[in-house]
Amino acid sequence: MIIGAIGGECLSPYAALDQDLRARNQPPTFVSTKTGQPPHLLGTDHLGRDMLARLLAGARVSMTVGLLSVLLSGSAGILLGLVAGYYRGWVDDIVMRVVDIQMGFPSLLLALTILYVAGSNFVNLVIVLSLSGWMWYARMTRGMLLSLREAAFVESARAIGCRDRRIMFLHLLPNLASPLLIGATLHVAGVILAEAGLSFLGLGIQLPQSSWGLMLSQGKQYIDSAWWQTVFPGLAIFLTTLSLNLIVTWLRAVSDPAQRARLQAKCE
Repeated sequence: MIIGAIGGECLSPYAALDQDLRARNQPPTFVSTKTGQPPHLLGTDHLGRDMLARLLAGARVSMTVGLLSVLLSGSAGILLGLVAGYYRGWVDDIVMRVVDIQMGFPSLLLALTILYVAGSNFVNLVIVLSLSGWMWYARMTRGMLLSLREAAFVESARAIGCRDRRIMFLHLLPNLASPLLIGATLHVAGVILAEAGLSFLGLGIQLPQSSWGLMLSQGKQYIDSAWWQTVFPGLAIFLTTLSLNLIVTWLRAVSDPAQRARLQAKCE
């Protein structure tokens, strides 16, 4: 999926926006067209656009939205969680109450409201998905930090005069990297599904850009006569999220000493 998103133009003989009304709603084929053009391996849509080219272009958009949203929400949430868990007191109370308030508000309703008011485009979609996901990182970081802030290596760092910023980012944060990385990988899959849902409802990615959710929305009216317009985008979403979940399982196995020992014993 990553290779397809990066080099989509090289993997398809057609461009994602090329239209040919004479070839609309053609089924998948491996035979060249009558005009001698390359075959449409995954068929065409209602405007004669190549489905493979659109899927590759949609992969770039959907995966970019997922990665950017997780990067922004993860950075903000981890920073707030570090500050709240390290300093405690009124800072911890304010951050955690904000987290509780936003987690009690339906994230889908919040996204729909903001996108309806601010407009549906790539930037607003990334911002909305980032705002709806930072709370998990803040709560997880703060919870793990509470058990580490009084550890012996932290006390040693304080004793030799390390500043709070150095202790948080060079001593504490590396010890949180493994569970946060696992959670972020799983969060990417969730964001891709959220983007697909919003685009399917018409409040996500807009034309002329292409995303898997938008392709599902445009192809649903042709599901009886041109099934490939919905099946292939749905498969792309399914395979991407499945792959990310399998990566999370592998990361959990290799990062947890107990699971790694059981995995090695099973292999032997």
